[in-house]
Amino acid sequence: MPARRPVHADGREKLRLLAAVAEAAVGARALTLLRGDLEAVLYEAVAEIVDIRFGTTVEAVAQTADDVVATLSDGSIVHADLLVGADGVHSRVRSLVFGPEADHVVDLGHVVGAFPLDRVPDQVPAGIGTVFLGPRRTASVMNLGPDRASAFFAYRSPDPAADLALGAAPALTRAFGDLGGGVADALAQLESKPGAAYFDSVTQVVTDRWSDGRIVLLGDAARCLTVFAGYGAALVLDGADRLGTALTERGGDITAALADWETSLRPEVRKRQAVARRGISRFAPPTRAHVALSELMFRAIALPGIRTLVQRAIHRANN
Repeated sequence: MPARRPVHADGREKLRLLAAVAEAAVGARALTLLRGDLEAVLYEAVAEIVDIRFGTTVEAVAQTADDVVATLSDGSIVHADLLVGADGVHSRVRSLVFGPEADHVVDLGHVVGAFPLDRVPDQVPAGIGTVFLGPRRTASVMNLGPDRASAFFAYRSPDPAADLALGAAPALTRAFGDLGGGVADALAQLESKPGAAYFDSVTQVVTDRWSDGRIVLLGDAARCLTVFAGYGAALVLDGADRLGTALTERGGDITAALADWETSLRPEVRKRQAVARRGISRFAPPTRAHVALSELMFRAIALPGIRTLVQRAIHRANN
């Protein structure tokens, strides 16, 4: 886990939270992992045994008591025992089977942008993550080593749809263009490579059910937490593992397996989504007073007694 360095708007350091201190607060198992690395590991694990088609979507779905049929955008037709819609917040499978996206998403009034950096900003030393926290916005640049850096932005928006229509580079520059240091460098890199960014409104996915016959939604397609909660990748992997276990234990009874799986997972999802809604103020504090309180927490966490209190609070939130 890199050390966190809160900075002023011009990039000057406010204070430094050493990695050892952060680890003492959140636990030795905490680590920073780029999403692309996780995707690469998962891909390598199944590439030899699974038919993977990139740039292909589901265009139509039909099912009977015995199988499910999916028509793909490349014109092929796939017959299967089970269709798993793990296609993200804007799930095509969910829209086809469970109804329009507007029926299942809750807009939290914020926009988030994240992207890898081709060049590590000079202002961000190795092993450091700079964090600017201001009213209604946050910006972070993480240096994880040689050619291993990424940027993260989140901000309150009165009209997320308009920001998305504007595009990642213009919208993020408008919201953060007054900042210096590594943020300015990151935005300049985005200008030359705008398609590299994940850029979207912050929405939770809330559905009454995650399955319909032989079709099931998994991950963000069923229950997006948002970045304000963290834990999203862990919950996706845990949910997939539990789904596999339920299907194995129930043998050929897919309906019963899906019911068991959803019952076991729903309480955790409800808790994590509530944590995400409460966590908005950590990423986009509503006032300067909230910003000052966050900085005070950064300073206090270096004190042994406060670290213990933080550890207990995190443990309660995660259990």
